[in-house]
Amino acid sequence: MAQLLTVGGHQVAAELDGTPEPVAGGLLLPPGRAALLHGLGDALFYRHGHNSWSPCGWRRLSDVPLRIASAERRLTADDTTWDDPNRHHSSAVAALEGPDGRVLLLGSLGLGVPRLAADRDTLVGWCETGAAPWFLAYGDEDEVFAAYADQLGTRLGRSTARAGNVWCSWYAYYENITEDQLTEDLTALRGLPFDVAQIDDGWEEQVGDWHANHKFPAGMRALAGRITDAGLRPGLWLAPFIVLPGSRTARERPELLLRDADGVPVVAGHNWGSGYWALDLTLPAVHDHLRETVHRVVREWGFTYLKLDFLQAGTTPGAQVADREEVYRTGLRVIREAAGEDAYLLASGAPLLPSLGLADGLRSGPDVAPMWDHYATQDPSDALARNAVVNTVHRLWHSPLLEVDPDVVYFRSRFNLLTDQQQGWLRDLADICGFRAVSDPPGWLRPDELEAMVRYLEHRPEVRKLGRYRFAVDGREVDLGPAVDDTGQLYPIT
Repeated sequence: MAQLLTVGGHQVAAELDGTPEPVAGGLLLPPGRAALLHGLGDALFYRHGHNSWSPCGWRRLSDVPLRIASAERRLTADDTTWDDPNRHHSSAVAALEGPDGRVLLLGSLGLGVPRLAADRDTLVGWCETGAAPWFLAYGDEDEVFAAYADQLGTRLGRSTARAGNVWCSWYAYYENITEDQLTEDLTALRGLPFDVAQIDDGWEEQVGDWHANHKFPAGMRALAGRITDAGLRPGLWLAPFIVLPGSRTARERPELLLRDADGVPVVAGHNWGSGYWALDLTLPAVHDHLRETVHRVVREWGFTYLKLDFLQAGTTPGAQVADREEVYRTGLRVIREAAGEDAYLLASGAPLLPSLGLADGLRSGPDVAPMWDHYATQDPSDALARNAVVNTVHRLWHSPLLEVDPDVVYFRSRFNLLTDQQQGWLRDLADICGFRAVSDPPGWLRPDELEAMVRYLEHRPEVRKLGRYRFAVDGREVDLGPAVDDTGQLYPIT
């Protein structure tokens, strides 16, 4: 049904499946396809990535779309189903900034894999399966995104849990962690201003087989006890929705695997030098498998902070006809119920909408490797500090819904290619997010570096937003614009 809408004093022609209703901050559009003639010409387009690692940011409509060029990488770090090399596209929400700086926002208020696309004339939203209502707003950027977040929180849920200061093992040791090394680090962490010690990848037999490997002879319950004895909350990395093809789970429980129409296990992404398979989250047997794993990790071993990684695999399409986001949400709900409400769930590689009300924190970008950029890659989802900053600063509007995790900051000079300014940007952004994590073993730090880390972790600054990339941190102006724009282009070209 064609109609003329007025929102925030701006008129748009719309093709809708029903009549809109006024709500706080904008208009509630009926479920179904929403097509708008936006009238903003060659506007800046806000692209929201499908999962934590997907590129996110603003790009002019006359520029090439912001996307991941590599099909293999895109399978892991975005949604290949709706990729478009020619038209600007987005997941869940999109926005257009006109010549006067005001923003037109269209965002989904439900699941069903909502997608959006835009050109110089139109902004269109639709759902892959089913239909969800839409929220339409026009006005100041911060106000329209805040109004959208408020609508999402009311409909899908929000979390007020806080992780505190987190130490994690990943960016020091990667998969080379051992029980002996971590025992040494936990001794050094005693008395330092951390709340959580999170053990990352490298402890398990294999991805998909969630039992301690030979490097942890005393077992994971003993390690959680050492963390508790050090005065810290035990945290553990899991990738609960995936298995590697060589894992014992894949060999002995093949009925759990997500399969395509030909009965072949579906590759849900690539890592560890291999494609990895997804579990079929529509199956009760998979739910039982998840409950058993989480019960063991949380209730038996004592890890109450879980970093849940590679969750995008839960939205991988298989032979079953289902709402991929509802399937994902069911799997995450099983984990939440098994872990209990007192556990902290950090979702990584995760889509926003189906994680709301279940996850407490959401990784906002790619891994913060200890280098800013790399001459050999222009992939905006690659593990580089600049990519993480760009993604995170464009996802700060998530913060009323759950904690925005920008990943780690650094204080060490050892194995670190970041400049002082780049490290300062990372620390300021973590303060802006209110989520601070470090991966530096205390033994790697010089006395001045250790002192700087302690001083940083003990202080909670007052933060005010001054503009899209400008903030006041304890009255000091922080401009992240150069961090976003330091290549001479506003956003990386793929």
